[in-house]
Amino acid sequence: MAFADILGHDRIVEVLRRSLRNGKTAHSYLFEGVSGCGRKKTALALIQALFCTVLPDDACGECPSCRKIAGGNHPDIHLIAPLPDKRDISIEQLRELQHDLALRPYEAPRKACIIDPAERMSVSAANSLLKTLEEPPGNALIILLTENAGMLLSTVRSRCQVIRFAPLSPEHMLLLLEKGGMASEAAALVAPMSGGSLQRAMELDNEALTSRREAVLSRVSQLNINQIATVFDASEELSGNRDATLELLDMLLSFFRDAVHLGAGTGDIVNRTVRPAIESIAAKRSLPRNLELLERIYDTRRAVQRNANPKLALDNLFMTIAAVR
Repeated sequence: MAFADILGHDRIVEVLRRSLRNGKTAHSYLFEGVSGCGRKKTALALIQALFCTVLPDDACGECPSCRKIAGGNHPDIHLIAPLPDKRDISIEQLRELQHDLALRPYEAPRKACIIDPAERMSVSAANSLLKTLEEPPGNALIILLTENAGMLLSTVRSRCQVIRFAPLSPEHMLLLLEKGGMASEAAALVAPMSGGSLQRAMELDNEALTSRREAVLSRVSQLNINQIATVFDASEELSGNRDATLELLDMLLSFFRDAVHLGAGTGDIVNRTVRPAIESIAAKRSLPRNLELLERIYDTRRAVQRNANPKLALDNLFMTIAAVR
């Protein structure tokens, strides 16, 4: 895993490569971000670069160390996760890890471990890790992965260098999905709905999404402030529970983001398979108006995330979309 394989996190990659060049990597890192955004890939890329015997700030991919890491069988890397029949990472697992880290490395200059997901450590396990985080034995590298750093003990957070990963953009998601072998049309459908998580993108149901996208586009195109029933019919049909409403808002963000790109004449769009519908959205309003609506959709999504009533939130949003011309 070379740093070139990490998409969408250029700033983070440069920070890590600089620390490698200067010999100043931290003992303990906390990588925070949605599952599937590239945290684990970046952790493995950092370890592989650190262990590589050829390059100073990246992985060559060819030396014995790089080959073993790529094959998942390097003896100096430890991956800690809940056991198959358990919900949490136990104190026994952490004690075994501490024992292993205290031993001399077999091949690498230091040992390394990834704890994922770190928020699943039991309280006793997390407490047992504190001294190891502060003074890793044998200069070991410890990387914690979490979706929400706030779920970890403050004493754990304070002992790590925290690096926050943004969700992957739809454009980067599209590249990753196509690179992974997904058909372009399917990738274009799921990329905007993934929430920046490659894992979620792979789990999405293409057929159900296609049907839902068509329904959303149809309703949005019919919104008319002079026919108020179109507003309430749309929110009645499309609203659901919180998760379903957030998925709908992600679709709308994707549509209006593409409409803004078309209006500004800046590059390709993500929703290529429904380009005529996106062109219709772009043509109905000026670029500033579509930018205004894009921001309003963001605001609505944030409100629903904070537990606003999904139906009322959509009523207000669709009223705004219908009124803005």
